[in-house]
Amino acid sequence: MSDVDRDRSGHAPLSGAASGLPSGPTGPSAAADPLIPVVHRPSAWNLPNLLTVSRILLVPVFGWLLLHHGGDETAYRLGAFVVFAVAMVTDSLDGDLARRRNSVTDFGKVSDPIADKALTGMALVGLSLIGEVAWWVTGIILAREVAVTVMRFVVIRHGVMPAGRGGKVKTLLQTAALGMLAFPLSVLPGASTWSWIAHAVLIAALVVTVVTGIDYATKAHTLRRTSPRALAKRAARAARRGS
Repeated sequence: MSDVDRDRSGHAPLSGAASGLPSGPTGPSAAADPLIPVVHRPSAWNLPNLLTVSRILLVPVFGWLLLHHGGDETAYRLGAFVVFAVAMVTDSLDGDLARRRNSVTDFGKVSDPIADKALTGMALVGLSLIGEVAWWVTGIILAREVAVTVMRFVVIRHGVMPAGRGGKVKTLLQTAALGMLAFPLSVLPGASTWSWIAHAVLIAALVVTVVTGIDYATKAHTLRRTSPRALAKRAARAARRGS
């Protein structure tokens, strides 16, 4: 018998029959066994989730500042830009902190994408309302985000599709474009040039958004056909037909 088969006193542990206790994993002996790892789930009350919730709470504040007086007040537009920038900083911090502190929770997995889409959606709709972004651009981007979210729930039984490099580029371009357009560019020298740059970045974000959406749909379709779950279901159908 090896050392790992002995308890801390140096003696071999009694079997379930000899000790009178259940020998299965649900018995008291299993609960006291130091060799069985104890899984500690991180609490949802942690700093990364607090940052995520704060980002959700900033969405209506950002919208109010952006739309105040039709977006014509420079001070309010500056305030909207600051709130948007702070919200995006929390977006980069919460995920890094959760992974670094091993505090990833189910609440964080659900609330983080909700916060991201709420902020992006508010920025797009708000900027369209004040005439900074064409409605067709807003419609395409929001339709893509909704479609990808639906596909993610559809294929979740087959596996998880991690965010690719294209998705990160899309997020970076969208953030840059929406941040620049939320800023009151009229206070800058060469305002028309800055406006042109902002809209060029937005068009680049639109192109990447569409391309990554198509790529995601293709990969989701492939995952549904080739996942272990899908293969097992096809094998079971073939077995039923052959019997």
